[in-house]
Amino acid sequence: MIQAPYYPIVYLRGYAMTSGEVEETVSTPYMGFNRGSTRVRQLYSGEVQPHVFESPLIRLMKDHGYLDAYRDGQLRPEGPIDSRSVWIFRYYDVADDDLGDGKRKEIEFHARKLREFLLHVRNAVLEEGEDPEHFRVYLVAHSMGGLICRCYLQNPDIPDLSGNRPVRSGWRSKGVDKLFTYGTPHGGINFRRGLGWVEGVRDFLDPNNAGNFGPRRMREFLHLGQGRDLNSLDGWFPEERVFCLVGTDARDYPAAKGLSRRAVGPLSDGLVQIKNASVANAARAFVHRSHSGPYGLVNSESGYQNLRRFLFGDWRVLVEMTEVDVTLPPRVSRAAGKGVDVCASYYIDAVFSVRGVPVQLSRRTYRERSAVRRTNRDLHRPIKLLTAFVMDSGRVNRRRRSLGFALRIGVRVPEYEGDDSFRADHYEGGVLFADKVNLEVTRNTDGRGSVLHYGWDRRTPNRTARALSLRESPEEDSQIGEIPFGSGRNVRPGIEGELRFTVSAWNR
Repeated sequence: MIQAPYYPIVYLRGYAMTSGEVEETVSTPYMGFNRGSTRVRQLYSGEVQPHVFESPLIRLMKDHGYLDAYRDGQLRPEGPIDSRSVWIFRYYDVADDDLGDGKRKEIEFHARKLREFLLHVRNAVLEEGEDPEHFRVYLVAHSMGGLICRCYLQNPDIPDLSGNRPVRSGWRSKGVDKLFTYGTPHGGINFRRGLGWVEGVRDFLDPNNAGNFGPRRMREFLHLGQGRDLNSLDGWFPEERVFCLVGTDARDYPAAKGLSRRAVGPLSDGLVQIKNASVANAARAFVHRSHSGPYGLVNSESGYQNLRRFLFGDWRVLVEMTEVDVTLPPRVSRAAGKGVDVCASYYIDAVFSVRGVPVQLSRRTYRERSAVRRTNRDLHRPIKLLTAFVMDSGRVNRRRRSLGFALRIGVRVPEYEGDDSFRADHYEGGVLFADKVNLEVTRNTDGRGSVLHYGWDRRTPNRTARALSLRESPEEDSQIGEIPFGSGRNVRPGIEGELRFTVSAWNR
């Protein structure tokens, strides 16, 4: 019987460039979802620390009681099968010489086959007499697999599970409850300045369907007209039910694909640029992992911890920086008072950790070229730092009802522009603020709402000494509150502002 939130999980792997990669892909039953890792890179030193991550598949089995869907060598057995099951959508089988016709198919073809596959899953997991309308599934996809999912969800030419032409308000008829993507090029794959001609050749010649990552083809299979953002779901699926894991480690992308890594540049996971790796208004986390390989996104503890919390978590926590006010160095301030047009870029580090988890769930830092960047002209707008999901079952200390997590914040301004005389008072990479706020969220005993406690490390190391007053948010079943931060109003240069936390019930 289908029972929320433990719906079936369907995994889609990413793009296979060569015929050899296609053969390697179809020769394995789980197409990479069973691939783990044995090490993580130590970010402060570049050294490697041993750490065994068994794979997303095995961890879902251990932590949440999932089973794979294979029975007697077949992926689509007769039901009923427990809804806590993992299914592999083997869309590359058709491109293999032995299992298919050896010809690559367009994304629209795979999206239609995905619909057929979900019907198979539905028939296998539903018990006799159970309403098919209750069927829900999670789509978990790497790279191009996420574009196939989007084509299925937002292309009105692909019927829903009832065989009807879909409508924007009827997304549940597609049977999909949530979508999680690892390194999917939602905004396409772009190359560094000066290499635009490479994109043109790719999109024109379309070698091995590589044109799927260019704007012309993406607008076709995503049914997006000119002027629409490529990373928009265009109202066909709720973007708040999408989570995008974004990689920031370009250097560890496998050497065999070094040409792509050099062409795409450092602000990427080695293949997909950071700016292109997420849906417009989706939740997202940034982790220092590469697109694939030994340090890849899918085979990472940080990726799995984000996945399980997004699928099964109890609380959604949106963290934003608001009411930001900066003070300029004395010489810069005097120049601005005399009419000099001052411009500065501010880089915001945001590192999110959960108590008891051995990795950081999200990491954006200036050093790794993944920090949030704002100029002094757009600091007045709220700055979204991250959306995190926390789960009651993830508590380390069972005697405590609270869920603990921490957020390390850093703000720096590398340089002020507008007058060469500024340099006389400037130090490269000046840090305006750096501290860690520790937080604990506790659900009220009546099950309605929550209480949040916090404490800054500089004053109360690793403790939450103060209660944050939460008020009702305009969003349903949500509460909101602000924590002030800053370097002091008399500090020049300095920064003052608030961290806004919006805590919402999830999976309820």
